[in-house]
Amino acid sequence: MSNKRAPPASSQIVALSCVVVGIGAGGCTSMLARVAMTDHQGEVIYETHVLPTNPVADYRTGTTGITPAHLQPGRAQPFAAVQQQVANIIRGKVVVGHSLWLDLSVLGIPHPAVLTRDVGLYQPFRNALQATQLVGLATLTWRLMRRHIQDNGMLCPLENARAALDLYRSHAAEWEAAVSDEHWPSYLPPGTFSRCYL
Repeated sequence: MSNKRAPPASSQIVALSCVVVGIGAGGCTSMLARVAMTDHQGEVIYETHVLPTNPVADYRTGTTGITPAHLQPGRAQPFAAVQQQVANIIRGKVVVGHSLWLDLSVLGIPHPAVLTRDVGLYQPFRNALQATQLVGLATLTWRLMRRHIQDNGMLCPLENARAALDLYRSHAAEWEAAVSDEHWPSYLPPGTFSRCYL
């Protein structure tokens, strides 16, 4: 009797990306400010700004594009509502992204590790670039797909989610075959973020 996992149906795949602002001394602690999710085809299924739960010390506008006006009632949703909506969407689904532990951490949502597909941790991508450490999404997208993202250093979570999704789809058959054979094809995320995975 085979123990192989069936590959996920396209309806069971979502892509996730978050943008954060800085709180605390020097604005060094990250807080969720914007989240975007797409379906397997890259169509938007959820996108919103998030009301701050703490005073913002650094909007990081030069890279996030976020200003105080974006994080006001009427334009942004309460964190608890966003957290619940994202949790409902990803429950039981395969989540695709880059450095997903950072997204899950700021959302405060754990997710089963076996249901994550992190393009930043995927071994064949790192091998192709002969990289020993995490490679940024913009670099992966350019080197492996010859596509520019994050022009002028600006982070768009929708663009990032779609880029991660396209990278995943470019190797989905091999990736899912490895998972099915119980040969996990990815590096482990940082141990300090183990709480983000079930």
